[in-house]
Amino acid sequence: MNTENKNKENKDIITLAIESSCDETACSILRNGREVLSNIISTQIETHKKFGGVVPEVASRKHIENIDIVVQEALDESNMTFDDITHIAVTYGPGLVGALLVGLSYAKSLAFTLNKPLVGVNHIEGHLSANYIEHKDLKPPFITLIVSGGHTHLVEVKDYGEYEILGKTKDDASGEAFDKIARAMGLGYPGGPIVDRLAKEGNPHAVEFPRACLHEKGYDFSFSGIKSSVLNYLNSMKMKDIEIVPEDVCASFQAAVVDVLTQKTIKACKEKGYKTVTLSGGVASNSGLREKMSELCAQEGIELKYPPLILCTDNAAMIGCAGYYRYINGRRDGMELNAIPNLKINQG
Repeated sequence: MNTENKNKENKDIITLAIESSCDETACSILRNGREVLSNIISTQIETHKKFGGVVPEVASRKHIENIDIVVQEALDESNMTFDDITHIAVTYGPGLVGALLVGLSYAKSLAFTLNKPLVGVNHIEGHLSANYIEHKDLKPPFITLIVSGGHTHLVEVKDYGEYEILGKTKDDASGEAFDKIARAMGLGYPGGPIVDRLAKEGNPHAVEFPRACLHEKGYDFSFSGIKSSVLNYLNSMKMKDIEIVPEDVCASFQAAVVDVLTQKTIKACKEKGYKTVTLSGGVASNSGLREKMSELCAQEGIELKYPPLILCTDNAAMIGCAGYYRYINGRRDGMELNAIPNLKINQG
């Protein structure tokens, strides 16, 4: 499908996008899918930090408090009004059902009141679309690795909106493993950035943690085993009254996770004949992953692309980009659109 040229003869398409799948209330205004006019994010990290993780009921209430403010800020920063908006894009899954419903209900009310088309967007598709915003020359097909707190997917992007899942985690997502290890070590929340920071100061060879699925056929991942191995190591050291070195544990854990992620991705590129790979999702901001993937891609002559940090974590700009391509390809949703907390990337 020739989506790049569909809008050349028409006026600009202005997308208002809303994201509320977890603990960020976000709204973004985009022009023609890739030009971000505003990208407002209200994070709840400080609220959930005292609980050591996201509390779904608290997240939903905070979304209700924040969404009006965030949408108005996005309009103000973009110098747009509701009259300028072409369509409304909104995340409808996957995510926390209560959180999703806040954004979805708000988007429905806007679409109904303004008589604007409503386009539901898959949150995972949003993550991979963040690369279209940063890299204006990027076009399908390519391989993408989507890594976040809830998702670890290796995906063949055949076209805009057309995906084949090559591999995914059998248990924990990679980002989930980072957070659980950080919690077990008492490092704080969110755990991923803290582990990454400490890993830079540690020895990645200090502790030999397992690399599950690394030598198996196919492209699936598993991070439950490495999580258990780290927990067993921590308990063993405590029972022996031996002081652990947090930096070494973090470096060794991160090295094991990164090895599996990068080698599986490079394997897919080589076996499928691709020369471009992208990273997306919160864990795509991990410095160890970026450095190792850059090194391996350079060795294999593969071009690596990833978004800036602000587009790795949950945001509405990525939802707006994905929503734009859905819109120009004819996607329209009615008021019956519902939140689907376990939505798959190639479902809907």
